[in-house]
Amino acid sequence: MAELIRIYEENPNAREIQKVVKVLRQGGLIIYPTDTVYGLGCDITNSKALERIARIKGVKLEKANFSFICADLSNLSDYVKQIDNSTFKLLKRALPGPFTFILSGNNSLPKDFKKKKTVGIRVPGNNIAQALVRELGNPIVSTSIHDEDELLEYTTDPELIYEKWENLVDIVIDGGYGDNIASTVVDLTGPEPEVVRQGKGQLDEIL
Repeated sequence: MAELIRIYEENPNAREIQKVVKVLRQGGLIIYPTDTVYGLGCDITNSKALERIARIKGVKLEKANFSFICADLSNLSDYVKQIDNSTFKLLKRALPGPFTFILSGNNSLPKDFKKKKTVGIRVPGNNIAQALVRELGNPIVSTSIHDEDELLEYTTDPELIYEKWENLVDIVIDGGYGDNIASTVVDLTGPEPEVVRQGKGQLDEIL
């Protein structure tokens, strides 16, 4: 049974953040707010937790397209191949923000992602998400939580999210109502930035 924890985005409580990170380090799964929809996440270095998320999503881990949630761009070189100046400037303009950028992965990816040629990097403009990653010390692997409701793709009410997920995860963070539009996914591995999924972020505003 998951625990529902209220954390305020304006000023995330350090003790509550530490409590959530302790669960992440022990292989727990959390649902947490971002600047778009609520996400399902775990510690990038914990294989068992990654397997749990893949099972919940009904995908094989090596084929799963999870995002790496970072606090800023300082970890970038840990996971992606060297990027040119113009790409880095684009990332700096866009992040933190409602974008997921697909970049070429490098050889030092965590073992569960060794076979992946690309990774999705995300720096949400949300204080709770950023505080969690900073306290954890490495990215959170994340995926959006979808809803079966055809009209509403993403649940925005944390209490409804808790009711649905309480037996599948360890912590649900109530960070207030979420958005129901996911991040814009932009592929930066080709010659020009390409929008793979249009979401909340507008690419033309940052080019």
